[in-house]
Amino acid sequence: MAQLSMHSPIGDLTISSEDGTIVALDWGWARDQSDEPLLNKAKTQLDAYFDGAEITFDLPLTPAGTEFQRNVWRLMEAIPYGETRSYGDLAKDLNSAARAVGMACGANPIPVIIPCHRILSATGMGGYSGEGGVETKVDLLRLEGVLL
Repeated sequence: MAQLSMHSPIGDLTISSEDGTIVALDWGWARDQSDEPLLNKAKTQLDAYFDGAEITFDLPLTPAGTEFQRNVWRLMEAIPYGETRSYGDLAKDLNSAARAVGMACGANPIPVIIPCHRILSATGMGGYSGEGGVETKVDLLRLEGVLL
């Protein structure tokens, strides 16, 4: 697995790729760094995002997960920059339960690029499994201009 780390406003991040696709985005700094073109492209897009560009990520992704989780993540990818949906909205689209959608959000291996931060609970913010928890979710939403 090739990895490239970067600094960001939400902490150090490491992008991982395998077989020509992005497979993970994790908090922290990897020991070994790769100069792979796909990882550099991902870093460039993430830098633009964190600089406030209204960006739609254009990267090949293969997140590991169940079929249900991958269906939830595809719906999340379709949510435009600066917009949100609720766990219940996605659950309706999938004929499922909001709690199951929340569990899939928490299992998202490529946060930010697959924007699980754009999913809110019916009564407020909901959770966030990335480093910094809900505070990081709020920071990402504010970056996108979402009024909280």
